[in-house]
This record gives sequence, structure tokens and C-alpha cells, in this order.
Amino acid sequence: MKFTYYKWDEELFRRLRSLSDLMAIFQYLLLRLGGNVEATLRLMRSLQDKGVISDEYDIDEFEKQLKDSRIVNATREGLSLSPAGERLLRKEAFEQMFDKLRASGKGDHLMQREGGASDEPLPETRKYMFGDNPRHIDYTSSLFNSITRSADLGLDMVEDDLEVFESERSSSCATVLLIDISHSMILYGEDRITPAKQVAMALTELILTKYRRDDLTVVLFGDDAKEIKISDLPYVTAGPYHTNTQAGLRLGRQILMGKKHVNRQIFMVTDGKPSMITRPNGEIYKNPMGLDPRIVNRTLDEAVICRKKKITITTFMVTDDPYLQDFVERLTELNRGRAYFSSVDNLGSFVLWDFVANRKKKY
Repeated sequence: MKFTYYKWDEELFRRLRSLSDLMAIFQYLLLRLGGNVEATLRLMRSLQDKGVISDEYDIDEFEKQLKDSRIVNATREGLSLSPAGERLLRKEAFEQMFDKLRASGKGDHLMQREGGASDEPLPETRKYMFGDNPRHIDYTSSLFNSITRSADLGLDMVEDDLEVFESERSSSCATVLLIDISHSMILYGEDRITPAKQVAMALTELILTKYRRDDLTVVLFGDDAKEIKISDLPYVTAGPYHTNTQAGLRLGRQILMGKKHVNRQIFMVTDGKPSMITRPNGEIYKNPMGLDPRIVNRTLDEAVICRKKKITITTFMVTDDPYLQDFVERLTELNRGRAYFSSVDNLGSFVLWDFVANRKKKY
């Protein structure tokens, strides 16, 4: 008789036990497997055979529902996530993280504070959005819009005619989210890349639904840095890379310098100290041991340049590595930014809370 043995992944099974339904399990495993629908369904069936997923679930019927609801599409290569499925992942990621904020008492408070009566009006105007303070309506511009649209003076004003003055708290913000995809993000029995992807999708959903004048760019950094589309987030994976924090900060700064938003900021999610830099002549220098002064100093240079360009860096550390903490402390001091240590379970709550809570500040 043959037996097949599998390595027991306690962290994976702990997370699966905490998820309440089959769709939540599917979404988590899908992100963990880089958006591979076929591999996700195979793993779900395997986990059900092992008793990890309850027998009360009919996975064949679940797969049919995914197809019927167009969450997944059937292609020549097999099943793949549809655009509607990608949007669903973003929506579910946001709702999960905002539920945690609400449970802590912070979520509702922060959302209510946006657009409150204490906002300070600015000269700039924009289109009215539901929830804006009525006291900030620019009646002159709104009346002109009504007359232009209706071609008479009947004061037949509709919501689309309304314009409001910008306010300090609702001033638009351009954010670059840097996600570390170095090898350590999946080492040591802890999956950190999946929570980082969930954070990116939740932040995207928050901006698309509540802060539509904002801008979010996602940048991955490992051996180098590259910008990705929001639609590519489910398919991101960590690789056999070093941690070129310098490249991530530099690309983030270059992207933000092209934005015309009032506030510009970098959110960086990382679990490792910088271990690599790219020199001006294109040469690579790397040293994974300790804090190499050449690597650290060139990376800190980027923090100083960002400060001079009024770009704030907020760092979210998903490990308590003393080397990383020492580096982040110096980076935060030089940039005059913010830093948080967070477990992977609470990462999303930290990011959303900071994003909303600090929008009132004009840099």
C-alpha cells in the first residue's frame, strides 16, 4: 500500500478554519496561488478529501456557480478570473478589513469625520459628491452650470449642476503603494504576500468608491521595481529576489512627481531590511548580511529626497526583524514620515486607518 505525505502548513490551515464560507476560502486560496483558478479548485477538492473543508460543501456545484455568475471564464487554457471576479476580490478585501476597523470602533468614526462641518474650505472647486457638506456648495458656479445645461433662468437645478469648494480634509491625494516581493515574504512558514495583496485591493476599492479624485499606483520591488496595473494584483507572487528598497522608493517618487494632487505619499509594506541597490551606472550591489552601510545610506538618500519633494513615506513592517526596525526608524526620522509594526492579520486595518486618518493633513 502506498501513502502520499504532505507537509503540514499550520498557518494555512489556521486561516482556512477562520473563514466562514466556501467563497471566502476560494478567494483566499486564489490570492495565495497567484490567481490560478484551476489550481485553487484542485486544492479545495484536495483539502476537502483531507477533512479541512467540510463535506457539506459541493465544490462541483460551487464551480458551476462561479461560471454562471461570470466570476470565472472558461478559456482554451482552462478557467481564469474574469474582470467581474477581480472587482469582487477588491470589494471583499475592503469589506473584510473595514469590518475589522468597525469592530475596533475606528471604522465608522473615521468615515464619518470625512467631509464634516469642521472642514476648511479652499478656493478650488469640484463636482458635488454624495455626502459632501452642503455649506461648501459654490452656488455661483452651480447656478451657471444649471443655466448652461437648461438654457433658461428657471433655476431648474439638478445634482449634476452642483459644485463644491475643496476642503483641507477632502483634498485629493496621490498614493504609491510599494509591496515587497522578495523571497522572505513567503519564507519561514508565514505567507505575507497574500495579506499585502489584500491590502492593495482594499485600498483600491476604498479609493474607487469614496475618494474618486484620488490616485493609487501599485509598485512591486524585489531585485528592481516595477509598476503594475490594479487588475494584475491577484496574480502577484513573491520570488527569489533580494530587497531593493532604494529602487522602490525611487520609482515611487518619480511616479508621484508626475501627479498634480495636493497630497502625495508612499505606503511601503515590507518584511526585510534593504539588501540591494542599483548604482548610477546600472551595476548591482547586494549584501544580505546585516545592514550594509552602502546599501542603507543610498536607500536613506531616497527618503531625504522624498521629504524635500514633500512626499511622506509610511512604512508597514510585517515582521519584528531588529535590522528592519533599525533601518525603518532611521528612514522615518529622515523623511518625517510614519511607521507601524503590524501582524499579517492586522495589516489591512493599519493601512486603511492611516490612509483615512491622515488625509486631513496638507503636506
